[in-house]
Parts: sequence; structure tokens; C-alpha cells
Amino acid sequence: MLLKKNIPIGYLLKTIKWEILFISIYTIVIGTLFYLLEVNKHPLPEIPIAVPMVMGTVISLLLGFRSSQAYDRWWEARQVWGAIVNDSRSTVRQLITFTTGVEDPELKEFIRQYTFRQAAWCQALGRSLRGRDPMKYIHSLLSVEDYEYVGRYTNIPNALLELHGRAIGKAYQKGWINAYQQGNMDEILTRFSDSMGKCERIKNTIFPSTYSIYIHLALNFFLMLLPFSLFGIFNLFEIPMVILIAAMFMLIEKMAIYLQDPFENKPTDTPVSTIANNIQRDLQQMINEDASFVPPYPPMELPDYPYYKGKPYYQL
Repeated sequence: MLLKKNIPIGYLLKTIKWEILFISIYTIVIGTLFYLLEVNKHPLPEIPIAVPMVMGTVISLLLGFRSSQAYDRWWEARQVWGAIVNDSRSTVRQLITFTTGVEDPELKEFIRQYTFRQAAWCQALGRSLRGRDPMKYIHSLLSVEDYEYVGRYTNIPNALLELHGRAIGKAYQKGWINAYQQGNMDEILTRFSDSMGKCERIKNTIFPSTYSIYIHLALNFFLMLLPFSLFGIFNLFEIPMVILIAAMFMLIEKMAIYLQDPFENKPTDTPVSTIANNIQRDLQQMINEDASFVPPYPPMELPDYPYYKGKPYYQL
């Protein structure tokens, strides 16, 4: 997920290491042949610099368009989770304020269970979008009955919303809230369902593969032509020039590929785990629970991810 830290150069190069290795070997071979054959007055045919310039301009426009579309997907996901933050605070605030002054020994525990169930919903949604079993992360946030109930469902977040709806209905039957207040709280549950559907749409709608393939093939063809045009200008200095140009284009392509899928558990993800933890902290403070909690779920095992000062680039 994106964090406000500098990503190590080593990690950036690691994402394109095989591509850079191939283009380096290819450029060294072409440059060496050019040099040896030029000594013998039998140079290889040179391609005018205008050809790769035109191709580079077109590919730059295509990569820019793709990066923009990929960022739009990432930003939409971030907006959806921003709405989840607001609605999570609102639904707990409404339950607290609507029941202020109500004298019932069951009410305090009811509010507590509702609050922790909402925190569990945020945790479960984030983990399920990343393809992880959400049941591992919500066991300490739910009652035994709720945990066993949602365990029978394939879509755990949807089951938690169902329990929310039943709880609101119970609050109305008990007389803790009136019909108007029940409608307001149920409207927020509908917004939760809409947010979940938007996240699932982003997750399950793939970026057009043909578009990606065409850009990738055009980029490779451009990089294969580049050594034939730069040798007459830079001689053997063309080797580092081609490698540098290739690295820049490939990093832009990789950036677009990572941003287009904001729920794939990568450093460029929408930070759903951090957002869910912040929501849980805020909700616990709203009901005067200890908010200096240690996440009760096991850490994510991502050994290939980059580290910054001994800490992983994602946050649990």
C-alpha cells in the first residue's frame, strides 16, 4: 500500500530486473557488433533517429493514458474507503446519540457489540478484497454467536451487514430507537452495501488485457530499435543510454500495472488495512473502550515486500 516514505531504489529495480537484464545483454551485443564491424568498415545498417523518436512519443502518450486510467481506478478505491470511514463513524455516533437517556441494562452491551461488529466488517472487507480469509482477523471482535453465524457465509462482510440490520431491528423492537431513527441507520447500512459492491466491481473488473499487450509489444519493439539509432551518436556510450531509457519506460509501465489493481496486497495498494485499523481505533474511543490495542490477528506474511528501516512497507 502507498505510504509516505521513499521507496528504495533496489526495490524499484527489482520489479524490472529481468527486463533490464535482457535489454542490457541485447544492447551490449548490438553495440559490440557495431564497434567491431565499424573498425572493419562494414557497419550494420543504422536506423534514422527520427524513427524511434516518433515511436517513443507515441508510446509515451499511450503509457501516460494508461497510467491515468490506472490511477483513476486506484483513486476510486480510495474514495470508496474514505466513504466507509465516514459512514462507520456516523453509524456508531447515531446509535450512541439516539439511545442517550435510555435506561436498559442490555443497551450498553448492545452498543459495544454493534461497534465491534462494525470494526469487524471493515477488517473483513479489506482482507477479503485481498484474497485472504477474513475469519482469521475478526474472531476477537465478534461474539461467539456472531462468529459462528458469519462462518456459514461465503461473503463474510455481507453476513456482518445482515447482522447489523437484525440488530437495528432489535433496537427498534426494544424501544431504544424510533422508526425514523431506524430508517436513518438502515440508510447507512445501504451505503455500506454500495461501498462493498463498488470495491468488488473494481476488484473483479480486469484492465483490458489486449490494451496492455499492445503497449508492451510496442515498447519492446521501440527498445530493440533504439541501439541501431543511437550508436552513430553516442558510440559505445549508447549502452548505458539505452539501459537508462529502457528502465524509465519500464518503470512507468510497471507503475500503471500495479496501480490498476488496488486490492492485490502490493505496496501500491489502497491502504485498506491501515484504514480499517484507524476506524477500529476511532470506534473504540467513541464507546470509551481502550483504543491503544494491538491488532488481534496474525501478521501478513509477505517476505518479498520492501522494508524501510526494518519495517515492512505495508502496515497491518
